Amino acid sequence: MAVTQRRGRRIMMTPDELDEFLTTQRTCRVATVSADGAPHVSTLWFAWDGKSLWLYSITRSKRWSDLRRDPRVAVVVDTGEEYDDLRGVELSGTVEFIGEAPRTGEPYPELDAVERLFARKNFALDEMPHDGRHAWMRLTPEATASWDFRKLASL
Repeated sequence: MAVTQRRGRRIMMTPDELDEFLTTQRTCRVATVSADGAPHVSTLWFAWDGKSLWLYSITRSKRWSDLRRDPRVAVVVDTGEEYDDLRGVELSGTVEFIGEAPRTGEPYPELDAVERLFARKNFALDEMPHDGRHAWMRLTPEATASWDFRKLASL
């Protein structure tokens, strides 16, 4: 994954910090491009497997149709209320659609680990509940930019 930051390298997250951050956060903002070229941003829960961000989206959403037409995406995960507590990461690249759409729970070995991870993180369950309305997308980032304003105090 390419690091795209030139400025702000002193406040960017280390690989270990980035992995811990993405493992513990739940909510991301997904930016897509609509058919007319207008930006569209929506919020999702996600799972991080150490190299890819897994997005579980409603298949009848604008986000889903935007990404089916143009799979390029930017995703932001951030946290903090006060300026000197702000932390976050932007991941960008192209999503891949994984498994059946919508997902009904048919056996799909590539999704076993991520569904366990997602179910534990977001539902406190050992197995993924399937509602027949959602499906999986995987973003293996081509570029990232991160920030941790808590590091400003030491500069």
